[in-house]
Amino acid sequence: MIRKLVVLIVFLVVLAAAGSGLWVWQGFKTLEQPVTLDEPVLFHVPSGTAFSQVARNLERQGLVTRSLWLRLYGRLVPEHARIKAGEYEFVAGMSPRDMLMAMVNGDTKDWSMQFIEGWTFRDVRAALSASDNIRHVTRDWSDEQIMTELGAPGDHPEGRFFPDTYLHTSNDSDLDLLRRSFEAMNRVLEEEWATRSDNLPYDSPYEALIMASIVERETGVPHERNEIAGVFVRRLAKGMRLQTDPTVIYGMGERYNGRITRRDLRQHTPYNTYRIDGLPPTPIALPGREAIHAALHPADGNTLYFVARGDGSHKFSRNLREHQQAVREYQLNRREDYRSSPAPASQGAGQ
Repeated sequence: MIRKLVVLIVFLVVLAAAGSGLWVWQGFKTLEQPVTLDEPVLFHVPSGTAFSQVARNLERQGLVTRSLWLRLYGRLVPEHARIKAGEYEFVAGMSPRDMLMAMVNGDTKDWSMQFIEGWTFRDVRAALSASDNIRHVTRDWSDEQIMTELGAPGDHPEGRFFPDTYLHTSNDSDLDLLRRSFEAMNRVLEEEWATRSDNLPYDSPYEALIMASIVERETGVPHERNEIAGVFVRRLAKGMRLQTDPTVIYGMGERYNGRITRRDLRQHTPYNTYRIDGLPPTPIALPGREAIHAALHPADGNTLYFVARGDGSHKFSRNLREHQQAVREYQLNRREDYRSSPAPASQGAGQ
């Protein structure tokens, strides 16, 4: 009788163990099953968050059925519990284990920030301030504080940041992006300066950067950049003033309302190249590599003037008489669809 009782107890223990094992095995299998998602889900892991809390947050957002299995898995495989802080994007078809490995590997969500050719530094700061996907460090800083933090105390920020698309995570700060853009501009300017043409009227790479910013603002037509740079270089060589409207606009600051008057052209500012000789004191915008290259490789020729045709391109002239004729043709009798920038690509050339 006692022997039969012992056998029964052993049988029940084995059965219970087998049942528990099956239950655990089924629980762990849920970690391999794809999660149904109607759209991608952003999941944020703050710095210092415990693994158990992350598991519970996944359950709270419906990304795992029961956090118990994920917590047990983390105990059994501790190297898979070492997750990294950041913002992660989970999409349909991913299993809880896929999500876990993404966090272990630090495969955080990448965002993009674009700085556009021709933007001012004020535009750059506004774009950074408006982003919800970046840590804000410099919102209340002055331009001077930013330049000091970047290792250029006393330098003017205009034109010192390279226009490009910068990928970043939510852990990156606005200062991180500014530093990357600042260093990129230094690198590009150094590379272009090293291969510059001979006999240029610049005493430093910074003066070339100033010229590049003017070229950038004067045209959006790529093939014209070198020719426009050639006009400006020849004017400097002859002691002529640059007389370029974008510098006037920059000097007007917030007073500019989309229109330049004769009074504005007569107004003396450090940037009004109708009133000052040579280059303005700083760049007036962010120039791209193509504009920098054009400033350092101006086209040969004998043109000294240009005027907007109204389709984004310009008419170049060799002397004042030709220029005045072009002004009468393209400015005084403007076409109805006149524009100073090129037509959108979707409209096609000549539209």
